[in-house]
Amino acid sequence: MRTLFLHPPSFDGFDGGAGARYQAKREVRSFWYPTWLAQPAAMVPGSRLLDAPADGLGMDAVLPLANDYDLVIMHTSSPSFPKDAKVAELLKEKNPRLLIGMVGAKVAVDPEGSLAASSAIDFVAREEFDYTCKEVAEGRPLEEVVGISYRAADGSIRHNAERALITDMDALPWVSPVYKRDLKIPNYFIGYLQHPYVSIYTGRGCRSKCTFCLWPQTVGGHKYRVRSPQNVVDEVRWIKENMPEVKEIFFDDDTFTDFRPRAEEIARGLGKLGVTWSCNAKANVPYETLRILKDNGLRLLLVGYESGNDQILHNIRKGLRTDIARRFTRDCRKLGIAIHGTFILGLPGETMETIRETIDYAVEINPHTIQVSLAAPYPGTELYAQAVANGWLQENAGLNLVNSEGVQLAPLSYPNLDAGQIHGAVETFYKRFYFRPRKIAELTGEMLTSWDLTKRRLREGVEFYRFLRARAA
Repeated sequence: MRTLFLHPPSFDGFDGGAGARYQAKREVRSFWYPTWLAQPAAMVPGSRLLDAPADGLGMDAVLPLANDYDLVIMHTSSPSFPKDAKVAELLKEKNPRLLIGMVGAKVAVDPEGSLAASSAIDFVAREEFDYTCKEVAEGRPLEEVVGISYRAADGSIRHNAERALITDMDALPWVSPVYKRDLKIPNYFIGYLQHPYVSIYTGRGCRSKCTFCLWPQTVGGHKYRVRSPQNVVDEVRWIKENMPEVKEIFFDDDTFTDFRPRAEEIARGLGKLGVTWSCNAKANVPYETLRILKDNGLRLLLVGYESGNDQILHNIRKGLRTDIARRFTRDCRKLGIAIHGTFILGLPGETMETIRETIDYAVEINPHTIQVSLAAPYPGTELYAQAVANGWLQENAGLNLVNSEGVQLAPLSYPNLDAGQIHGAVETFYKRFYFRPRKIAELTGEMLTSWDLTKRRLREGVEFYRFLRARAA
């Protein structure tokens, strides 16, 4: 079937791709690669991947494509689903013969409700959907495709058997050739990564049990299934040879450093290629491993600190203490590894005092840059179940995760801390961290090393100011 893999038009600047940790408009305009759509696109000959938000495309540009394809597979998320369902309806209106499916955590955890929401959606994929998409695109009858829920000819909704998780990760084709073929590489921009960058996965799943984390609890699972080191290095070599404009590789695995011997082996292979790379990491990597990674091209680690309060870390099953994270951060600083630290306000156990504690903690450990998010109880996560059971979240409020502009909201309220206080603390956090002499001097000194970096930071500053204004509104 002529197949279009579509990240549909949404809120302006909305990063709802599967690579995004939070599906929302970010503080600084940025986009992750739609890797989880690129993967099945690589398995369907003649298919096309279209990332409408990153390309700045609206329905006027997407709608004419309805007549060019037999099958459209769209990625959706809880915040964007109502808009995405409307996109499906407009496509189906344009071409009634079009078969439309949806993938993503939202439809994986609520297939019945997703199909019931719009008759334009013919099927949704549960679990991992790479081979599911391939089989549908091959024209296999929907009743024979495992891992989907679908609308039968009589209008009834049916659920096929579950699809097993993929174990042979090397059998999946590389996504980078799809990036080069279909995407506009300069459109993918993350403030803390060198531009242009490319992100890929070297494995799926996460062994950690954090209650708030969406992907392991909905699609990826808690078993870390990995590609072989040689397979990873070979794809990076392909990127270096075929996408010479790329300045940095980012490994988007939830915790790339979980299997330390493997991470070290991949690093040594990357060192021979002479590439600059970064990755996600838990704040518990020992010094010797950090040294090996740094000596072989590692530039930055994306680290989820979440909170500066140990009880909150325990409440969310982070499996980490602040003293261990402090040691790790000192080791990174000693080795010259930059850190982009992420924090979450409004997790279970939060008070105004713990918020102040987390802000003080962030200032103390001083990552190079930070991201402050609001606790987001996505359906399908333990946090969502806790929130509903304890009355922290109003019934049926699961979709109220962003406002009309796509900016993240604070949906949780506690008896001693309401949503407004949590929401307002984000701005306080950013100002306390960035508007201090030490950090201003640090970032100014960095800007003086490069005119391109200066222009980039100034643009980001304007975007950040506008973001704060949008949140206040």
